[in-house]
Amino acid sequence: MAHYQQRGHIPPKRHTQHRDGEGNLYYEELMGEEGFSSDSSLLYHRHIPSAVQDVRVWELHDHGTTPNHPLRPMHLGLHDLFPGEDWKRHDPVTGRRLVLGNADVRIHYAVAGETSPLYRNAIGDECVYVESGDGVVETVFGDLTVGEGDYVVIPRATTHRWVPTGDAPLRVYAIEANSHIAPPKRYLSRYGQFLEHAPYCERDLRLPTDPQVVDAAGSSGVEVYIKHRGPGAGGIAGSVHLLPHHPFDVVGWDGCLYPYVFNIADYMPITGKVHQPPPAHQVFEGNNFVICNFVPRKVDYHELAVPVPYYHSNVDSDEVMFYVGGDYEARKGSGIGVGSITLHPGGHAHGPQPGAMEASLGAEFFDELAVMVDTFRPLEVGEAGAAVDDGKYAWTWAGGRK
Repeated sequence: MAHYQQRGHIPPKRHTQHRDGEGNLYYEELMGEEGFSSDSSLLYHRHIPSAVQDVRVWELHDHGTTPNHPLRPMHLGLHDLFPGEDWKRHDPVTGRRLVLGNADVRIHYAVAGETSPLYRNAIGDECVYVESGDGVVETVFGDLTVGEGDYVVIPRATTHRWVPTGDAPLRVYAIEANSHIAPPKRYLSRYGQFLEHAPYCERDLRLPTDPQVVDAAGSSGVEVYIKHRGPGAGGIAGSVHLLPHHPFDVVGWDGCLYPYVFNIADYMPITGKVHQPPPAHQVFEGNNFVICNFVPRKVDYHELAVPVPYYHSNVDSDEVMFYVGGDYEARKGSGIGVGSITLHPGGHAHGPQPGAMEASLGAEFFDELAVMVDTFRPLEVGEAGAAVDDGKYAWTWAGGRK
């Protein structure tokens, strides 16, 4: 997303000398995508960003997955994953539990009260939806204040940490890609500006503060947790690098690559005279998956309209819906509520629960809030998904299992 930003102190020309008040040279780092051929930013460090004193293994939480076989739709109750006050001892990074995943994207959930370690995802971008709670995401680019309804988009290899604030738990729905995540191409000009028909624009994005320079590391160094490709489950491994200096030593940066926040309440829904298909709700896209959101909105205004979705077969994709607020009309009577996930796999025709079509007739407004991920390769079930599968959702259209 070519939206140029500049923060802190940078030299007039890139790749030229930049010195502090005592004449010491700053160390320029190019952080760029697609091998110097796409968006990038230049960061200026007080210390050498490559310096590492030691490395060790980070034993990741279970990243294994199990095929959805025999094929069935599923209902997963995420709010059952962290019972009682268990959240108080978890952080939003190491406390993540894998719900669903494939080679393109992994969906995690965490409920946290602790500050995370410094963290860097070297596999792909992350889009983290904040279900509830408040916090600060401290990054090498600057800080982002986050809260309920925020999408936090963090580019691959951005060093950052999550700091929960307040007394309530921070609930996060982490969508981890093996690619980059960006607004849909059809909403952008060829130069990267949001077009007039886009449901949100640059004014809606919250960007980092000026870099918060941290110059003290302590005698024991600073640890950064790194998720990367490797020998673990799903080809994913973890390492911890011990740095001699704090990575938040950036005095300035500029460019078009940086983390940002977009709140779901700023999404302007696209509606029509009859029911609009899911691409009308798209907010982001990655390689082989898309992210959509269903927000409170006026519904179809044809005199014979059926407001809830028609039955549909996802012949090319699996559909994952995370219900985060309101009252989702199409799923009434299924046991689904806030904190639920439904998985509707490719090869299964799905749609409203029995009676929902008739009940929706004449509706003028839907008060619902949901985040949807559609993948173009089958999703498998992670340990967290298996732990909270209700085991009966697949039979709800038929009134029970035979």
